[in-house]
Amino acid sequence: MDLGIDIGTSVVKVVLVDDAQRVVDQAHSAVPISRPHPQWSEQDPQDWWRATVAALAELRAKQPAAFAAVRGLGLSGHMHGATLLDARDRVLRPAILWNDGRSHAQCAALERREPRSRAITGNIAMPGFTAPKLMWVEDHEPAVFRQIARVLLPKDYVRLLLTGEAVSDMSDSAGTLWLDVARRDWSDAMLAATHLTRAQMPRLVEGSAASGTVLPTIAAQLGLPAGVVVAGGAGDNAASAAGIGVVAPGTAFLSLGTSGVYFVANAAFSPNPARAVHAFCHAFPATWHQMTVMLSAASALRWLRDATHADSEAQLAAEAHALPEGTPVPLFLPYLSGERTPHNNPHASGVFFGLTHDHGRGHLAQAVLEGVAFAFLDGQQALQDGGAQIDTITLVGGGSRSAPWAQVLADTLGRTLDRRSGADVGAALGAARLARLARTHERIADVCTAPPVTDSFAPRAARTELLAKRHEQFQRLYDALKPEMELTSSG
Repeated sequence: MDLGIDIGTSVVKVVLVDDAQRVVDQAHSAVPISRPHPQWSEQDPQDWWRATVAALAELRAKQPAAFAAVRGLGLSGHMHGATLLDARDRVLRPAILWNDGRSHAQCAALERREPRSRAITGNIAMPGFTAPKLMWVEDHEPAVFRQIARVLLPKDYVRLLLTGEAVSDMSDSAGTLWLDVARRDWSDAMLAATHLTRAQMPRLVEGSAASGTVLPTIAAQLGLPAGVVVAGGAGDNAASAAGIGVVAPGTAFLSLGTSGVYFVANAAFSPNPARAVHAFCHAFPATWHQMTVMLSAASALRWLRDATHADSEAQLAAEAHALPEGTPVPLFLPYLSGERTPHNNPHASGVFFGLTHDHGRGHLAQAVLEGVAFAFLDGQQALQDGGAQIDTITLVGGGSRSAPWAQVLADTLGRTLDRRSGADVGAALGAARLARLARTHERIADVCTAPPVTDSFAPRAARTELLAKRHEQFQRLYDALKPEMELTSSG
């Protein structure tokens, strides 16, 4: 029996997985978030621990026999969060999260200090990453910076409390901008650029390797047996990939959640920072991945639901699907929260273009479905420009439940998209699989298998050709409006 713990931004989720890879049960506990200033996003690391303990207690109460049979534990979590500890491992300030935007100036300063930054890390410096956050702390909270003895990522702080070990894995650490991603080791040059050293970094292990065991006192507190092995684990997206079998080069998943992620596994380090593609280590040895991120995906349809007082997103998708084939609809730029890939533009904004008196809510809904799909196509092109091989794609996330949207995506991308059973368990399942690998040393391909396909959406050639022309107009529209977006944002 293995336990997977996913430290999410809003919820800690835990799952129990048996030796036949069946999810026995799951539980979750909420985590509060603080936004004390515009662009700030913070959490108290102790809240991660409290939520973890609460979720595990619920799971233990529901499944006492299975819980007592746990032999391995894996961790996943939201990436990039800066958890700052002193020499006694006391938290120095609230953790600065992945969606915190305060360190724009520090990103530029980091790349000036170390001109090789993109070559070493495979990524453009963005405020979401950990290293610029530490530069902000040094600039604005120097007394805190002087006390920093250790910097940990969110899931690794929970690991510290579980095992007493300061350890991180390659996939999560690749999102710090301190890792030499090709070499899978800390970069002394990048650390020096932020006035830090290896002594302040955790020990590195592969995600499928053991990082320690649960401390006896903690095992007794949680009701776990003695000697539970704790795997290196993974950042949330790499863990999700492990959970749905996106492991071999050429396998990919597309996540249609609040934000959108296009993730593809690679056999080699394949950076494309100029197009804001993330090139990270995967959770397994000698494996990497590329990832594009768009900031508004399913949240764009949720916004339209609220703006038009529709009953649900499903109603909007149905109204769009009911339009006669070939009905003219507006273009929609889905940049309601700025955009990451491929534009890296916090000033980008949402736009409807081509509205007429003939357009109603269904037309707007179809425009949103297409606009999000066009943004994913931008991401696909950026991945391919970076050398990605994309053979199979699994569609996941809340938006994936909409068959009409899945078909629009397949037509736009020109790719067959598969939906799979159990894919919604996500990162926690992947963490449990990494736990099993850490304790059994089985073949990765035998454990991290893909769930059965429930249905598939194949592209329709005529629609793909039509949507390709609309996508070209979509790209021209963004290019034409980009200067106006920046003026509006600054004014």
